[in-house]
Amino acid sequence: MKSIKTGAVVLVACVLLIVWTGAAMAGNLQQELVQQSAVEQVIKRGVLKVGMSTFVPWAMKDKTGKLIGFEIDVATRLAEDMGVKIEFTPTKWAGIIPALLTGKFDVIIGGMSVRPDRNLKVNFSIPYDYAGQSMVANKNLAAGFTHLKDFS
Repeated sequence: MKSIKTGAVVLVACVLLIVWTGAAMAGNLQQELVQQSAVEQVIKRGVLKVGMSTFVPWAMKDKTGKLIGFEIDVATRLAEDMGVKIEFTPTKWAGIIPALLTGKFDVIIGGMSVRPDRNLKVNFSIPYDYAGQSMVANKNLAAGFTHLKDFS
């Protein structure tokens, strides 16, 4: 009977040791992941590097060559909220995701539609706008149209 109690105590001690070690390792892993996060790197560096492509009216240059537009305002506000400076990297649209993946900048702020093929490569934030296609016609000229082909 005494050996059963001793065995149970040893078993409980081993389980507690394993749980405590696992929790310590998980805590260390979590701290390491936080240190490697893009947000942490931006804060350490003091600069948010933003990849963007000009697309009127969202991001464009004014007459003096200064970047303006809603996406520029969003990026600037994000940097302000993080307490860091901002650096824009104009990039051709076709190469913007590969440039992000190679570390040329920290984030893309641009009108990029969320698609499954893109979502496999990058993480998207909550969209700030939705786009679609619509047809607009003169009410008088389109009077009596009943089918899409009527608009040809």
